[in-house]
Amino acid sequence: MSDRVIEAVNAVQAKGIQVAIATGRMYCSALRFHEQVGSTLPLIAYQGAWIQDPVSQKIHQHLSVPSSIALKLLDYFEQPQLRQLLSVHFYINDQLYVRELTEETQIYGQRSGITPIPVGDLRSCLSNEPTKILALCEDSEIIDQLLGNLRLQYTPAELYLTKSVATFFEATNPLVNKGAAVRYVAEELLGLQKTNVMTVGDNFNDVEMLEYAGISVAMGNAPVQVQSIASWVAPNVEQDGVAVAIEKFLLANTEK
Repeated sequence: MSDRVIEAVNAVQAKGIQVAIATGRMYCSALRFHEQVGSTLPLIAYQGAWIQDPVSQKIHQHLSVPSSIALKLLDYFEQPQLRQLLSVHFYINDQLYVRELTEETQIYGQRSGITPIPVGDLRSCLSNEPTKILALCEDSEIIDQLLGNLRLQYTPAELYLTKSVATFFEATNPLVNKGAAVRYVAEELLGLQKTNVMTVGDNFNDVEMLEYAGISVAMGNAPVQVQSIASWVAPNVEQDGVAVAIEKFLLANTEK
């Protein structure tokens, strides 16, 4: 995060506006960003499947994927035409388990600041239910096909399926999405209404969160479909779009 973004976040917190991070990342991977902005709210991780307070360590919510469904997804990913194209990640107890250390997985681990655990057959991990399942592929068209095909096989009542970036297919418990998680933190923990909430997002896993909030901001680098549902489109990440949005909606001087 840039200095300008951190300064903007600090400024709104000084006004009494609380700030939370909602991410598809692992809880342990997102902690450094939570600390960087000085948030006092629980951290929303894994698209909202895991909500935990870093100070008290209280886990407010943990929703997992049934092992039976995880097994079926793994069978699908390991079809001969897909097996060598996909890096499959199982997230269990805030650790990342993989079949093998592919180049994509190693890059992911370095970027996320975590160490993937290679186990060979991922079925060996399923005595515990995964918090999230991710399939990673360099070819975004394959991820789109994967998402489309699996949405025909699983209803929204069975799995929540999304993309966090163009090359990441993600599956979580059907009750999970960032919108539901933000609603929980805002309404259940803070006693706010959605009109008192502003969200900022940049991809398809942010859609429900943007639809929920009274003020929804899509980043300038977000897909067009995501931008279309937002109240306002900010400049892109390189132009500190988050800071611009905060300055516009929360810090602007409205005094006459």
